[in-house]
Amino acid sequence: MSPIIEFKNLTKRFKTRIAVNSLDFNIEGGEIFGLVGPNGAGKTTTMRMLVTLLKPDHGEIYVGGHSIRNRPNEVRRQIGFMPDSFGVYGDMTVQEYLDFFGACFKIHPQQRGRLISDLLELVDLGHRRDDMVDTLSTGLKQRLGIARVLIHDPSILVLDEPASGLDPRARVEIRELLLEVARLGKTILFSSHILADVGELCTRVGILEDGKLVALGTLDQLSAHVMPYRQLHIGLLSRREEAQVTLQSMEGVFEVRPVDNVSRVSLEVDFGGNEEAMHQLLAKLLAHGFPVIHFSEETNNLEEVFMRTTKGIVS
Repeated sequence: MSPIIEFKNLTKRFKTRIAVNSLDFNIEGGEIFGLVGPNGAGKTTTMRMLVTLLKPDHGEIYVGGHSIRNRPNEVRRQIGFMPDSFGVYGDMTVQEYLDFFGACFKIHPQQRGRLISDLLELVDLGHRRDDMVDTLSTGLKQRLGIARVLIHDPSILVLDEPASGLDPRARVEIRELLLEVARLGKTILFSSHILADVGELCTRVGILEDGKLVALGTLDQLSAHVMPYRQLHIGLLSRREEAQVTLQSMEGVFEVRPVDNVSRVSLEVDFGGNEEAMHQLLAKLLAHGFPVIHFSEETNNLEEVFMRTTKGIVS
């Protein structure tokens, strides 16, 4: 893969506040890239500069090799942008809404009808084409927004909080839709406060704090950086204190912590071994006669990575 978006020393100030501070990273073609950070971290400002709605004070962004400063129209042709608020077109039908934007992009009327039908099928809104936009639920409006940003067949989708305000079912549906769009060969950059969605969807994640990029990589890479040990969860019927002492003497064990659990006595173990070593650790517990009823490894968790990274906690 080659970079399709390049951020070069990007900086934006608002009076005395630096909203974006010297961002310097790339996004590869075909990626689903998640941008996360606390409120005020600079996510929306970064996106608005990318889609040419704001001019940077310093630095540059290249989109498909085109400068946002010198060739903004070329950049806009490659990007479909969905902001975090839907818009003010509630008095149109779904069909009219997409037709209006198709006309804005100068798509020939004879092509628009078939294109709109294909997009409505993609986002599963074909049965709502004659409904007024303002009668749609938030989840359906988000689906319509994704159809709208695809109307001119951009190579890049930039989505600001696409799952904001959605119920759990609608969130899952939007997540599946974004995966389907990515399979069409699109590059997707989106921001979200819902870290579980970011962790499940994204090929890579960038974490912003106070306008700076404080972490970048796959979830595995970020987890390995801030949490270098495996975290094991061990449940027992009894003898927790004995098991804790035994575990602390085993090779590869760095720390053992008791965990309060109403259904069983449990331990958390920071462990530095591989899968074979994990198997040996369990075998030793059983050989000592400990009544183990649960043994699992904590999966990579973007929420834990986020909390440690944005607080500056690095192991």
